[in-house]
Amino acid sequence: MSKKFFRTILGDTSSTEMGLTYSHEHIIIDDGYVTGKHPEFLLNDVAKISEELGHFYQAGGRTVVDAMPANTGRNILKSVDVSKRSGVQIIQTTGIHLEQYYPENHWLYAYTEDELTRLFIADVEEGIDEFDYSGPFVKRTAHKAGLIKLATDDNPFTKHQEKIFRAVVNTHLETGVPILTHTNFGRQALEQAKLFEKLGAKLDHVVLSHVDRAKSVDYNRAVLDVGVRVEYDSAFRWKKDEPNHTLNLLEVILPAYPDQITLGMDMAKNAYWKSYGGSPGLNYLIEIIPNFLKSKGIEVYYKNLFFENPKHLYSFS
Repeated sequence: MSKKFFRTILGDTSSTEMGLTYSHEHIIIDDGYVTGKHPEFLLNDVAKISEELGHFYQAGGRTVVDAMPANTGRNILKSVDVSKRSGVQIIQTTGIHLEQYYPENHWLYAYTEDELTRLFIADVEEGIDEFDYSGPFVKRTAHKAGLIKLATDDNPFTKHQEKIFRAVVNTHLETGVPILTHTNFGRQALEQAKLFEKLGAKLDHVVLSHVDRAKSVDYNRAVLDVGVRVEYDSAFRWKKDEPNHTLNLLEVILPAYPDQITLGMDMAKNAYWKSYGGSPGLNYLIEIIPNFLKSKGIEVYYKNLFFENPKHLYSFS
């Protein structure tokens, strides 16, 4: 094993083997509380998901981040099946999502900072629970989390969210696991970045998602200037009668911050998957980004976006 490695659900792998990487996806979202509220999020058909990931592999894709954290629909055994069928390496996530994806009486509110930290560390170092913490029993598998997540909404951070921040950073510093976050349309991204800096996180292993939804070049620059990484995933979401703010940001910002930007699709809705009869499908970025970069004379940064930046970001620090 080389000094730098990333942790997939099938085991630790040399970072040199990461290959073309999508930095924020949703591969398995099994039936449960989240899909009960949002049936459009149901992604649990192993055959369909394996088919789409197989096409991704054939197009050159090698690794995806599954950004569903603890008790939000993870099914680690289905994920393992999909990875083996498709050949695609999956980095699975621990941590906590937005409050709206949990019942009001959920354990995440009752657990202390130390208890949450120990739970997250167990996902990273021992193995993910077969039942995703949905029942009274925990049956740890051999398949470990290689990333830890937190999420904030449009409002200033609550005391509860600050507790999650501390538990996530505690886990990150103790295990070396990288950090990924959710921002709502990029809101509170700057505040997230500054809090991670204050808590002593290794900022080159921290990535904030959806920041392209903020649209503003100046705001994205301010976030990047703190030293964190950002992940853009809305290239296919902009309406036809408005600018493609994701591509605009890449054109302007990528040359100035070549080592800090990653891309993904964030296809949490089954209607985005071709194998479910939807569009645009997982291969969208592979199909459009190289031509876009070439049209702007910045094709030299292609490897940064899909290879070099994920390879550094998702390696254990």
